[in-house]
Amino acid sequence: MIGYVTLGVADLERAAKFYDPIAKELGTGRMMEFDTFIAWGTPDGPAGVAATLPFDGNPASVGNGTMVALQAKDIEQVKRLYEIALANGGTDEGPPGPRGDSGFYAAYFRDPDGNKLNAFIMG
Repeated sequence: MIGYVTLGVADLERAAKFYDPIAKELGTGRMMEFDTFIAWGTPDGPAGVAATLPFDGNPASVGNGTMVALQAKDIEQVKRLYEIALANGGTDEGPPGPRGDSGFYAAYFRDPDGNKLNAFIMG
């Protein structure tokens, strides 16, 4: 149902430096690119993520309670995605580990603009 999720950013070049290595780890790359917008994903594949300079010209802001969840293939990839995020300007929002008793394993981080993401697997 969801094609891609768009996050507002203040600096598209900085966003690209953050999201390019995350997309690479997930086995994908850029699927659309314009002067003010980049989307990562696979055409006709699972949902992608996009970064955009806000169309209205106002500063980008972070949605309270908004988060993009990136599905990993295994626990090791969750850990790698978390490390990639932090190495590329992201900040920690919760290190990799199990959450609850249902086999959910996740790591939480923010991009350089403060947008919250996680990498997860379902056990």
